[in-house]
Amino acid sequence: MKTKIKLIWALIILLALFLIAILVSDNIINNSTKDYVYNSIDKIPANRVGLLLGTSKFLKNGNPNNYFNNRIIAVINLFNAKKIEFIVISGDNSTENYNEPQEMKNELIKSGIPENKIFLDYAGFRTYDSVIRLNKILGQTDFTIISQEFHNQRAIYIAQANNLKAIGYNAEDIDLYNGFKTQVREKLARLKVFIDLLIEKEPKFLGEKIEIK
Repeated sequence: MKTKIKLIWALIILLALFLIAILVSDNIINNSTKDYVYNSIDKIPANRVGLLLGTSKFLKNGNPNNYFNNRIIAVINLFNAKKIEFIVISGDNSTENYNEPQEMKNELIKSGIPENKIFLDYAGFRTYDSVIRLNKILGQTDFTIISQEFHNQRAIYIAQANNLKAIGYNAEDIDLYNGFKTQVREKLARLKVFIDLLIEKEPKFLGEKIEIK
């Protein structure tokens, strides 16, 4: 009986520490990046390169993914306002039938953005990889990240930890009901950021450098 009680208490303590770690990591990222995210086209500074973080065009149930649609709208607005000159789309292309960067590129071209202004990073399997590869592979140290605010904050924190100057333009978010699972995953992803930084994790792939011009 005493052994079971000790085990239960140990599990309670571990769970409490885990929850505290999530809250602390969330708070650090929020406070560190709050001055670097923008909702206004007029107020956001211009950068040569915008990093569009990839996501799928459709949800698993076949419905349109509003995270995708809203990021596309945000990039178009930034580009047309001359707040970015080039767009790097970084996302997952892990299988032949799943290609986030290409799907986003197709939508941008349909909207009138010239193809020669768009560069694709097919190895952005995670946000961490996307940010590090933008520097190590595409040579960028100052850039604008385009995604929803919670995602921008995490990406900016990763950039800051690697001595990169990043700001974020916030695409419209979706309501809490439809985005609940994403918000839960985000809390865990923020904790994972600190683990990645602690062990100095490298992206899954690096490869040949790409010049943006």
